[in-house]
Amino acid sequence: MSPARPPEAAAAASRPPVALVRRARRVNRALAVRWPDARCELDFRSPLELLVATVLSAQTTDVRVNQVTPALFARYPDAAGYAGADPAELEDLIRPTGFFRAKARSLQGLGRALVERFDGEVPPRLEDLVTLPGVGRKTANVVLGDAFGVPGITVDTHVGRLARRLGWTTEEDPVKVEQDIAALIPRPEWTLLSHRLIFHGRRTCHARKPDCATCPITRDCPSALVRVGAPPIPEPSSSGQGDVPIRAVTGHRLPGRRPQPSSASQSRSSAVTRAGSSSGR
Repeated sequence: MSPARPPEAAAAASRPPVALVRRARRVNRALAVRWPDARCELDFRSPLELLVATVLSAQTTDVRVNQVTPALFARYPDAAGYAGADPAELEDLIRPTGFFRAKARSLQGLGRALVERFDGEVPPRLEDLVTLPGVGRKTANVVLGDAFGVPGITVDTHVGRLARRLGWTTEEDPVKVEQDIAALIPRPEWTLLSHRLIFHGRRTCHARKPDCATCPITRDCPSALVRVGAPPIPEPSSSGQGDVPIRAVTGHRLPGRRPQPSSASQSRSSAVTRAGSSSGR
């Protein structure tokens, strides 16, 4: 039996490639420039309001939720209000968000759980949040990141799609996608990265027809390069010689160093120069 690897070796083996880490962080920086105002697009004034709005956002748009929540929040200002809500009245208020019966049951159960177990307050820990009715890791990370300032990666449909297109993960399970992204991006950036990816997914990298021609991260997106039949862009070496621009996605030379002539091209150029010198004598 072969000896077990030391913990340090096992940890090193589980780390993502350095090239992938560099590429992911480059993408994050580019998206920060492209979407400087990226934020949670749900309207809220408290952790409870954000929690309720996020539950309602399933299978609908943030715009639709924001149309519903002003009256909802005015009618039920605290967890006890949801716990004791009349089901028919609650359903009627949230009907435009779809699946209103199931969502109403979740909100009532959510209110009761908060009152009975957390004194009516939204807990600031993921371990507690995911025990609440209708709350999974995605919703918990939204609340933690935007209501409590605790970094979290929100893997919704946009984040999952972009992470796979960017080559950050091959997983479909949101929890595994979250783990793969967490290994690439520093923890303090997790919440903002999530918002940037969601903004980019909604406005540029659409599910059916991504707008690669106007995308600022095509040079670091394997999916974009494959889509147009371009070769992958090599990672920069320590000397920077690998950072070669490619006229691939938009027809324009992408930012980077000028391509260096190959050794064969240099040899041919030298031969021509020598021949010209000889004929001139």
